[in-house]
Amino acid sequence: MVPKAEFRSYYGRQILKSPVWKDDIAYYFFLGGLSAGSSLLAAGGDLTDRPALRRGGRLGGIVALSAGTVYLIKDLGRPERFHHMLRVAKPTSPMSVGTWVLSAYGGALGAAAAAELVPARWPVLRRLAHLAARPSGLAAAALAPAVASYTAVLLSHTAVPFWNTAKDELPFIFIGSATASGGGLGMILAPRDQAGPARRMAVFGAALELIASERMEGRLGLVEDVIHEEKPRRFLTAAKALTIGGAVGAALFARRSRTAAVVSGVALLAGSLCERLGVLHAGVASTKDPKYVVGPQREALSAREP
Repeated sequence: MVPKAEFRSYYGRQILKSPVWKDDIAYYFFLGGLSAGSSLLAAGGDLTDRPALRRGGRLGGIVALSAGTVYLIKDLGRPERFHHMLRVAKPTSPMSVGTWVLSAYGGALGAAAAAELVPARWPVLRRLAHLAARPSGLAAAALAPAVASYTAVLLSHTAVPFWNTAKDELPFIFIGSATASGGGLGMILAPRDQAGPARRMAVFGAALELIASERMEGRLGLVEDVIHEEKPRRFLTAAKALTIGGAVGAALFARRSRTAAVVSGVALLAGSLCERLGVLHAGVASTKDPKYVVGPQREALSAREP
């Protein structure tokens, strides 16, 4: 019998080319998710007559989206590339769908946020502006889950081993992280008597993110080793600690202390950013060792053999 061959790449060289993305793209993922969570919270604040929560969510959401767009355009290299993606609509392409969703979302959120800038010395006009802005705010909230999750779908539809293996959990991690960060921003910007929904949203989002992350780590198989490498491990460990700390603070202390609310909110924002950076660097690291490329493929083939 011929012994089973062991895989070795050509002189140990990479099989896949590493993604050229820098940390800028992780900042875009984070800011887009933050904007989505904030707009969802703002819509709830509008419907439940919490003006500070509505105002903070709308303005915070549009600022986050604008900053994220800057990082996206910086990553694309030339601003016109974003415009060119709008020349076609391809439902099978996460990039094409994401571009259109992001454009529609940005327009709706921008229209809602504009109402918050009407001066208070014009009360009648301000009231009319808010009434007119409500449909735009609700439209932005309806698109928010897609804005928060399409980047996870975009990552998982690549040949990068870590991202592809984690494809079932990444959308839930990104949505949970966006929800937690949106709740964290609401806790920072809104007074305690109006921030109840933000606190509950932060705890729910943190729980969803942590549960999905634990499930992902238990299902990665051979690729799990990559999250223990220095850079991904540093970011993912910080993300877990900050998210847990922020959620505990939101659940137990933020209602009674303004300081605790702000500290918890900042921890949730930092945890969300670290989560995106950890996912980015884990994906890049997984392309550098050939075993992460061939190992999962062989495991899948062995599982299908009778």
